[in-house]
Amino acid sequence: MDDAYFFDTYAIIEIIKGNEAYQKYRDASIVLTLFNIAELHYALLREFSPQIAEALTEQYAQFVIEVDVDTIKDANKFKLKNKEKKYSIADCIGYTTAKRLGLKFLTGDQGFKELSEVEFVK
Repeated sequence: MDDAYFFDTYAIIEIIKGNEAYQKYRDASIVLTLFNIAELHYALLREFSPQIAEALTEQYAQFVIEVDVDTIKDANKFKLKNKEKKYSIADCIGYTTAKRLGLKFLTGDQGFKELSEVEFVK
């Protein structure tokens, strides 16, 4: 998985919007969880249309991996430890999953900028 990244929802939305800063990640291997799909679908409904939300959610669903209970527990510990940053649970699970898999967490979320194993792109 050399060119694989864990894409947070922000990264996916930026690719969909055509953000040039994310162009180099268009051909990367994508890893997501079902939590990201939930956030993505909602964001697409809010920003685009039900038809686009349906189509793109189905497109990105193929990259979903399962998350075990230990990952969720670790993600919740991370969220509690960093509660002042108000991370979403999806982002905490994503970041924890990325670390467990040895992947970079691709995001534009300022709160993750200084953390290890993060590829911050705005």
